[in-house]
Amino acid sequence: QVQLVQSGGGLVQSGGSLRLSCTASGRSFGTYSVGWFRQAPGKEREFVAAITRSGDSTHLADSLKGRFTISRDNAKNTVYLQMDNLKLDDTAVYYCAAREGVVVLREYPYNYWGPGTQVTVSS
Repeated sequence: QVQLVQSGGGLVQSGGSLRLSCTASGRSFGTYSVGWFRQAPGKEREFVAAITRSGDSTHLADSLKGRFTISRDNAKNTVYLQMDNLKLDDTAVYYCAAREGVVVLREYPYNYWGPGTQVTVSS
């Protein structure tokens, strides 16, 4: 099993940047694919980004390409979501999720989830 701890959320002005971190407990984090998802008020949770176990391939929601970047440091058991040029619509609770095996771009079958971190973008 793995437990995920998130950090890095907060309040930022439109156009600003934030970096979210997702740190896993235990060993062998390199065997887990990781995804980021977000849920805005009144909306369903949606896919944001995902990264393969080794970090050699990344995936981003089309609408976020050019502003968001996902990366990982397996030596630190951590996956990052760098968010630049933030917009009001990026306001949401952001979740990281992990699964053993290949990366997928939807909630199922990620079976380990972080608690979520609030990102609020103000004008």
